[in-house]
Amino acid sequence: QVQLVESGGGLVQPGGSLRLSCVASGLTFNVYDMGWYRQAPGKQRELVARFTGSGITEYTDSVKGRFTISRDNAKNTVYLQMNSLKAEDTAVYSCNAHMSVIGRNYDYWGQGTQVTVSS
Repeated sequence: QVQLVESGGGLVQPGGSLRLSCVASGLTFNVYDMGWYRQAPGKQRELVARFTGSGITEYTDSVKGRFTISRDNAKNTVYLQMNSLKAEDTAVYSCNAHMSVIGRNYDYWGQGTQVTVSS
């Protein structure tokens, strides 16, 4: 049974920082492309940052230079360091594990963690 458990969300003032963590279990962590997505109220879920198949990191334009994704395969954990937070970063942040094998996609999601940026 695959589980992704996020933590680290909360309320932070504009300009502040948070670090999200996602611990995975029940899968071979190092073969999965790990990523972070977010969904704000009334909006569609969007990619925030992810590792691609070749290990390259990809970020949505609005977070480039402020957010950093990293992973520790020994701990089955992916992180999202978020700096210089803005009100528009407020959303539920979810962890994703993705793998494609012979044209079949495998996707697993965590339950999400709320990030609220407000003064």
